[in-house]
Amino acid sequence: MTTLKVHNIESAPEAAKPLLEKSKKAYGMIPGLHGVLASSPQILEAYQTLHELFTQTSFNEAELTVVWQVINVEHACHYCVPAHTGIAKMMKVDDAIIDALRDETPLEDAKLEALRTMTLAIVKNRGNVSKEELDAFYAAGYGEQHVLEIILGLSQKVISNYTNHIANTPVDEAFQKFAWSKK
Repeated sequence: MTTLKVHNIESAPEAAKPLLEKSKKAYGMIPGLHGVLASSPQILEAYQTLHELFTQTSFNEAELTVVWQVINVEHACHYCVPAHTGIAKMMKVDDAIIDALRDETPLEDAKLEALRTMTLAIVKNRGNVSKEELDAFYAAGYGEQHVLEIILGLSQKVISNYTNHIANTPVDEAFQKFAWSKK
């Protein structure tokens, strides 16, 4: 049962209506998460802005997916894991990467595995990572900018994952075939 209202354009607060129109234009629908966030136009705008900024980082599609899904899976987000599975498929991310992230197994690509490991360390340890963890991340070819970009992605995902836990947001029809639950 959904515990927070999922708005459409008609039911949303006036300030959220243009933001929902933006979502509809971008995705061809209003994602359920956006409908929930519309109760607070400020959080919907923040989420949209963080999403846009994160997609403009130095990360490629596979790397964006690694950061998003590691966080989604660690936070056990019933909504975001299927949604980002569908998004990853639209971005043509390799199915082996998608499956490994959903199953919490190491990635074959050493650089992507270093990104997975660092993202998980940042999430699990609330940003308290060791010099050794940072050194291993840097040795894989990443730098300080990438650490900060992971934190940007985490900021976006905290909004969505926590909201979806509280709201019990229904998974959008387009992503139901990618249903997921924490093992």
